[in-house]
Amino acid sequence: MSLIGDGLEKAVQKAFTRPAPKNAGPQMRYLVKQLGGTKPVAQMLRISQRTVERYVKDHIRKPRPDLATRLEHEVKKRWQPQIRAKAKAKAASTGGIVIDTRARMGYTAPIGSTDQDRIRHLTVALPPIYAARLFEAQEAGASDARLQEIAAEALKEVYFQDGGRRAGSLEEVRFTDIEHLEFDL
Repeated sequence: MSLIGDGLEKAVQKAFTRPAPKNAGPQMRYLVKQLGGTKPVAQMLRISQRTVERYVKDHIRKPRPDLATRLEHEVKKRWQPQIRAKAKAKAASTGGIVIDTRARMGYTAPIGSTDQDRIRHLTVALPPIYAARLFEAQEAGASDARLQEIAAEALKEVYFQDGGRRAGSLEEVRFTDIEHLEFDL
């Protein structure tokens, strides 16, 4: 995935009411139940169907590091879909989303203003409309660059223009060289 996409995913995972399974056997059983059989799980994880069956029966307990990572990712991606949907809906309708970032930011403005890019550390509450746009773009499979553009538009409106109260002639905000990025619902 991407830096911004992963940040959005982690923010949604904070809303989970129960922890996802941590061991290979329970993780594999969960995926088999979700996908309806061992064959689709084997294809998704790029392992044999027999290996999946061994994990389900706890004959194998410790997966290779690369398989453990894929397994954990796939389980978390599917874990508590209703809770995930409610968290996204709340952020997109009433709650908004908080972005905490340390990145290089600058802007394009009329001549005579100080528009040079510099590293800034911001913690800003974004309105629900931008949360909705970020989640919709993520679900549509948008690239990290597109998600970064949406976040830059949100920062332009909320931070630089303060909801239309200042910097009305600001044209574009550059949001690059992201050192740290975290979202919170």
